[in-house]
Amino acid sequence: MLTSIHHFPFSSTLLCPSSMRIGSCSSRKVLTDRNPTRTTLIMTFVSDKKNPEVSVQVGKELCLGMDFGTSGARYALIDKQGTIHAQGKREYPLYMREETMDWVRSWKTTLFLLLKDVPAHLRSLIKSISIDGTSATTLIIDSNTGEPLWKPLLYNESFPDALPIVKSIAPSTHTADWLLWLLHGKLGVSDYNNALKVGYDPELESYPPWLLSQPYSRLLPSVRAPGTSIDYLKEEIRMQFGFPKDCVVCTGTTDSVAAFLAARATEPGKAVTSLGSTLAIKLLSTSRIEDARFGVYSHRLHDKWLVGGASNTGGAVLRQIFTDEELEELSKKIDPMEASPLDYYPLQAVGERFPEADPMMAPRLHPRPESDVEYLHGILESIARIEAKAYKLLKDLGATPVQEVFTAGGGSKNEKWMKIRERVLGLPVSRATQTEAAYGAALLALRGVQQNL
Repeated sequence: MLTSIHHFPFSSTLLCPSSMRIGSCSSRKVLTDRNPTRTTLIMTFVSDKKNPEVSVQVGKELCLGMDFGTSGARYALIDKQGTIHAQGKREYPLYMREETMDWVRSWKTTLFLLLKDVPAHLRSLIKSISIDGTSATTLIIDSNTGEPLWKPLLYNESFPDALPIVKSIAPSTHTADWLLWLLHGKLGVSDYNNALKVGYDPELESYPPWLLSQPYSRLLPSVRAPGTSIDYLKEEIRMQFGFPKDCVVCTGTTDSVAAFLAARATEPGKAVTSLGSTLAIKLLSTSRIEDARFGVYSHRLHDKWLVGGASNTGGAVLRQIFTDEELEELSKKIDPMEASPLDYYPLQAVGERFPEADPMMAPRLHPRPESDVEYLHGILESIARIEAKAYKLLKDLGATPVQEVFTAGGGSKNEKWMKIRERVLGLPVSRATQTEAAYGAALLALRGVQQNL
């Protein structure tokens, strides 16, 4: 069986929580060491300062979401109103095997560390659990036992000659599937977001005939909607951590879909732009759009479609040119209501995916004016124009026209850039209240607890 997770950087700082009132988030550093097997813990939780053990009223039901993404493993614990009662982060411990990283052991360890990190007095209130994860790294596991058969094949490795053999040995699943299996014990269950890369058609709710005709088709996972109850939490895990008997484990999703869910953009025409190292957009649409020419595809999201793509432009280009301090200081001097005459196409290297699919496109960052303020203004505005072109392309392809844009990622902190984008897009642009994929996974867990097993 296959599963997928990105790896990400290791840090050796240990942080622990401080008591706080509802709605506050803080943490304090208590220990730093250089032990390569130590994980990072950043945890916050709400409590009554006089009696933290009774900070959540009796009978309160909580839902746990966990995110195994590219920037860390996180959890969020919410109630039915979406209020966060606890949240935390773990960076993966650095386990080595024959001079290579033992990611499987690290991921599995982190999963159970996150469960332990949930405040003990809240665990008995948790009614459901869901997990999201990335899908570019593959792991071959035994389809009967679920145990890994080989080290993970990381996202930047390619083995085209081995693919037919791999397919003949084991079925495909992804990060969330394997991690959730560790909790509920049922192999061969996936969700239609993760299963998209296996070939599942979420519109037909079936695998295509050509895939079903393959000799390994019997090993393909059964597919359910994200946030669907799979089974109760395994008894040994429930007993170990103090979860209730009726705690259910639900199907998950991909990290990008979970991040969109976290933004609570629930109406067609609402979109989320992620301004990280690259620029990624997702638009909620009533129509499904698939066009390989432009790198556009759709994830099913309940009865609607999440349409989008990812450009190679973004914050990584900015950091090639400016430090964080320079970005902050120069941005203060930009007039966001004045259009920049500079026309760039900021890329780190040759090649673009979306909204133009051109592997030979060269970065365009010249001419450079003498003023760094003008230069930064030109780059920020050029990225905004690429974003506007992307949304126009989705509309031209038949997606629901964008009406409002929520922003996630590091770029959402730059107020001047937000105003530039609002002018260029001609649309309301705001920072998403919640941007963590773990929160989106918790919303899926909330959806699952409301269903019958």
